[in-house]
Amino acid sequence: MASRPILRRQFVQSGLAFVGYCALRTSGQAAPQSETDAPATHNWMLVGEQTAFLSHLPMFDHLNESGSEYVTPHRYQVILQASFKKCNADVTETYFADRESHPTTKMFTVSPTGVFVLPDLAANQSITSFDGTVFRGHLERGGKAIAKLDNVTVTLDRLVHFHKFDPTAKAPDVLEYLVFGRSKELFLAHSIVKPPDFDQILSIELTGSADLPDKVLSSAVRIRIPDRKNSSSDRIREDEKVTGELSTGAKITIRTLREFYFEEGELQIPATFDPTAEEIKAGFSS
Repeated sequence: MASRPILRRQFVQSGLAFVGYCALRTSGQAAPQSETDAPATHNWMLVGEQTAFLSHLPMFDHLNESGSEYVTPHRYQVILQASFKKCNADVTETYFADRESHPTTKMFTVSPTGVFVLPDLAANQSITSFDGTVFRGHLERGGKAIAKLDNVTVTLDRLVHFHKFDPTAKAPDVLEYLVFGRSKELFLAHSIVKPPDFDQILSIELTGSADLPDKVLSSAVRIRIPDRKNSSSDRIREDEKVTGELSTGAKITIRTLREFYFEEGELQIPATFDPTAEEIKAGFSS
């Protein structure tokens, strides 16, 4: 029997999402202490045809009374490299084959079968796997569980990026993205900072002499797009060539291939689960 996903909208609307908060610390890949967050179900976007990467579906939800913390267990942008096992056999290739056989399906998603504290993925690596189901399509919007990938063990092979949302942070004036991937299979994830914001994942290729070896990509690489405002309407689209700046000031030329995910309504305060005009225009309304 296929697993039924737990929907974040039900979790948020029930008012049971998260009731505790306190000042936390974060820096780069360092995670806050886990006892400050309640266990929750954390759903993931899944990309990759050669290596599987998970991107947490985040939210801001609302602020506490003092305005010092976002009151939701989903207040983190997290990217992981992962693999899948079933009955102790590696079934990651099953996911790759299913994606290849459904070339028009952009979104694949993963829903855990249980709850856990998200910062535990980074704090002392106390969580290295969880059980879950892979869905073809968005699991919260009619996606279908893949029979051979139902109730698999999701092994967390590498923490690529971990960032807790800080209400005091200043949103960048220009677009900022995180480059992640392995070998020649590379992706961009929009850097999420504060509401209103947007989540986006695109596949890319580097052009010219630019190169980001796997050693550099062990953690996501931040780039700025200096000629683009940091807004969903000005975001990078499919089949564009853009010039980005690394933190060193070095230029990198990128050609975008495919937009796998775009979401902005869930990253507003208050969040909306109804499609926005920009989501409808981009084809991500269902």
